[in-house]
Amino acid sequence: DAILLFIRDLAVPFTNNVAERAVRMPKVKQKISGCFRTVEGAENFCVIRSCLDTLRKQGHGMLEVLQRAFAGNPIQPTA
Repeated sequence: DAILLFIRDLAVPFTNNVAERAVRMPKVKQKISGCFRTVEGAENFCVIRSCLDTLRKQGHGMLEVLQRAFAGNPIQPTA
């Protein structure tokens, strides 16, 4: 029943691409630059990307999110 749930319930996505897309950007960054210079840099990159992706999914515009973050008044993702 769970395998074909997306046919009966249109709110269920057809694929699991959301999880795969979340991992794609750090992997592309790693391939382009060869590697992250430090573990801390990789962790920071992933935290920033995660916050931006969450805020985008919550309907926030990325330009406003970044402007507010650099102005010291960041938008906090809702739980």
